[in-house]
Amino acid sequence: MIRKSALTTAASAAVLAFGLTACGDMGGEEATDAASPEATEEANNGGGETAGEDMTAMEAFGPGCAAVPEDGAGSFEGMAQDPVATAASNNPVLSTLVTAVTEADLVDTLNSAEDITVFAPTNDAFAAIPEEDLNALLADQEQLTEVLTYHVVGGRHAPSDLEDGTFTSLQGGDVTTEGAGEDFTVNGDSQVVCGNVQTANATVYIVDTVLMPS
Repeated sequence: MIRKSALTTAASAAVLAFGLTACGDMGGEEATDAASPEATEEANNGGGETAGEDMTAMEAFGPGCAAVPEDGAGSFEGMAQDPVATAASNNPVLSTLVTAVTEADLVDTLNSAEDITVFAPTNDAFAAIPEEDLNALLADQEQLTEVLTYHVVGGRHAPSDLEDGTFTSLQGGDVTTEGAGEDFTVNGDSQVVCGNVQTANATVYIVDTVLMPS
């Protein structure tokens, strides 16, 4: 059953906003360094192999990727142009998640975040929750905010980061990952069905289970 949180919705939203702002600030100096003339010259002159590896690293993977539209705003190319909440809203695989994010009033917060990773449950993941419990969750903004922020961690994490990872979610609890190649799990039993999906401000791993904070 879904645990009732003692946090208020306002406090949860404030913590989320603070965490996302911190993530953005942490990346500022690195972004400036990367754009320096020296960095640009190095990338242009000696980065052939690295560039190829980066291209491979940017590709989405997993059996669930077949359900993502091949073109349009909901395709991988289309999602890469939009911030994460907007990108998800264009992907039919994530429509229930988008409904939940909207109910929790987190659309603008997620769209304005910088450099985050989102573990995004599919529609089937939400459908696996008993209907009565799911309806209760969607109607409880306080608890819904806590559950959704548990799916978000700071930083854009590549698949290699998930091989044996522990990340502090914006809800405050730890999210663990393990695996290799194109086979990853989250919290032991939630399978990544389509990984390394890029949006304008986030890396998304689509998962087959709604993650619940302990």
